[in-house]
Order: sequence, then structure tokens, then C-alpha cells
Amino acid sequence: MSIAMIIVAAGRGTRAGGEEPKQWQMLAGQPVLRHTIASCYKALASANAECARVVVVLHPDDMARGLALTGGAVTLVAGGNTRDASVRNALEALADQNISKVLIHDGARPLLPAEVLTGVLHALDGHPAAAPALPVTDALWTGAEDLVSGTRDRTGLYRAQTPQGFRFDAILAAHRAHEGPAADDVEIARMAGMDVAITLGHEDNLKITYPADFARAEAILRARKDAAMDVRLGNGYDVHAFTEGDHVVLCGVKIPHSKALLGHSDADVGMHALTDAIYGALAQGDIGRHFPPSDPQWKGAASWIFLDHAAKLARKMGYRIGNADVTLICERPKVGPHAPEMMAELARIMEIEPDRVSVKATTSERLGFTGREEGIASIATVTLIAE
Repeated sequence: MSIAMIIVAAGRGTRAGGEEPKQWQMLAGQPVLRHTIASCYKALASANAECARVVVVLHPDDMARGLALTGGAVTLVAGGNTRDASVRNALEALADQNISKVLIHDGARPLLPAEVLTGVLHALDGHPAAAPALPVTDALWTGAEDLVSGTRDRTGLYRAQTPQGFRFDAILAAHRAHEGPAADDVEIARMAGMDVAITLGHEDNLKITYPADFARAEAILRARKDAAMDVRLGNGYDVHAFTEGDHVVLCGVKIPHSKALLGHSDADVGMHALTDAIYGALAQGDIGRHFPPSDPQWKGAASWIFLDHAAKLARKMGYRIGNADVTLICERPKVGPHAPEMMAELARIMEIEPDRVSVKATTSERLGFTGREEGIASIATVTLIAE
């Protein structure tokens, strides 16, 4: 079943203070919206959810800013005058994408715990809609002129959170039929007659609303970082046989040679191993999962496309590349004279400093297929560090 995620960040609320909307204000050195997008990707990966599309809804004036923030890795949709109009715009943008489930999340909730998203997805297996919430535990008062005027029973009351999940066709129909304001998408779903399951929310899943919420969110981020520094290690291995030709492409550099490398794409064995190392560190499979060799559009493709995708996926999931180490195993061609250019090219594609990339070569002492000069092998190792 195909899943899409909508992140609603088109508001212009002023209660959070500051000179710009809260989703664009800085939190631990990054815009709130960047944290939100990264936490959504992490939660989806933790739930092993194959997300077909992530849509971010922005104010029309923020579209260029959103493109700069996301690098085109998500779909940007212009919002409407109200929240429900913004969500409908996003749903309409997905209407022809064969989506079965959709998750709708607030752009001002930057700390989504994975278990909250997982709980919503599981509930959607048996319900048309599901949303996380926390029971109200405090006493409830009414007030007038700064005086308590009465109390209310808190039994059966919940504090709503997001992401709120729905069967796609049902929530699209509900939005198309809806008129007037709504507190959230659950209200629109219920007005359409949909039963909504309540799943367990989390105190960390706060919505930034007031200035003090920024300090609370930063404290949560610090506590998470202190609890466990998230460093990931990935390994990649690839091999390509020689065929007729007059050059090889290794780590993005064209090297004259008496043979070429045989492969579905450009057969850049070094870049393939490095790409798989990044996917491996992210627990996101390998190149074949993201760029199937059965798909003719990737025949002869430049391997930088694969490496660029892996590096951007790492950033979307909240990681930076700490370092990358590539070893090429062959008798010929000689790699040493080209290694500096290779390192510079890999660093450029991954958008990291060149001194974080190593490319080196070794032989197999004339043993095996590389020793017989039947092909080239490569191994690569990558470290990813949570930001």
C-alpha cells in the first residue's frame, strides 16, 4: 500500500513571536521546518514505511525558500487561506498518485517520535482514520476576568497531536465536501462520518506555539543527543567485469584504458560501492532498490545520480556524512595519479569537505579475477552522524 506524508507549514501565526513565521525560525541552529522534515523521514524509516511522496505545503511567498531548504527532495505545494484549504491543495496534488494512506503532520511539530507515527500506521490497518493524542490529566477550569468561574470534567478528553492518518480516498472526498472552518483533519473526517481511532501520542511531540516552546524543544533535542549519539556505519561492495572499450569511469573520473567496464549504468564501481555504503548506513537497502536495473531509464546512467540521491536521503533523514573511504582493487589502470581528482568529485557530489573523502587503490597480488585483470572491485565505508 502506497503511503504519502503531508507536512503543513503555510501558516503566518504570530503567537510564537519573532520576525517571521515559527516554521522558519531557528531551532538548535536549523529552521524548525528542517527538523520537522528530518523527524518525519526518520519515523517513516523506523516504521519500514515505503513513502511514495512527501509533500510540504508552504505559503505562496515561501516557495523559493522551501526549494532552497529541501533541495527539491520533496514536493512543494502552495497553501490556501486556511489550514483546511492548504491540506486540500496537497491532497489534490496527490490525487493521481495511487496513494492508499496519507499522514498529515504539522510543520511546527519538529520532534516527531517514531513510535507515534508507527502507531498511527498500524491503526490504519483496521480503521479509516487514526490520530495520536494524550489524555488530559490536569484539572480544567473556566475563567472570567482572571478569576476561576467553574470547573469541567476531564474524563474522556484528549490533547490532539499529529500526524493524523487516513485512507486517502476517504479523506480526499471529505475535504472536497467540506465547507467552513475546522480545527483539524480529524474534525473534517468525523463530519464525513468516518470513525477515527485514538493512538498514543508523546509529550515530546509538542507543537511550537509560544516563545517558550523553542526553549523546551531545544532541551528535548539536547536530551536526545546526550542520551545516545547516533553514529551509523555503512559498508558497500561492488564489482564490474572488463569489456571492450577505451576508458573506465572510476569515482566520477574518466581514465583512459585499454578496456571499459561492463554494467547497466556507467559501471563506476567505486561510486556504486560508496552509494551502497550510504544506503546501508541508513538501513535503506542498495542501489537496486532505488534504481532497479530492470528499469530501462537507468541504462547507461551516470553514477553521480545514484550517489547524489543517497547523500540527499541521508540529509533528509537528519544525518551528515562524517567521512567516506573508497578502496579500488585492480592491477590496472593506476589509480594514484587520479585519486585527488576522484576525492574532489565525490566530495562535490556529496556536498562535504574534500578532506572527509579518501580514495585509494590496492592490487590482489595477481590473485583472483582482479589479479587476472578480468575486472575491478571496490569496497567503501561511510560514517553518518545525526545532526
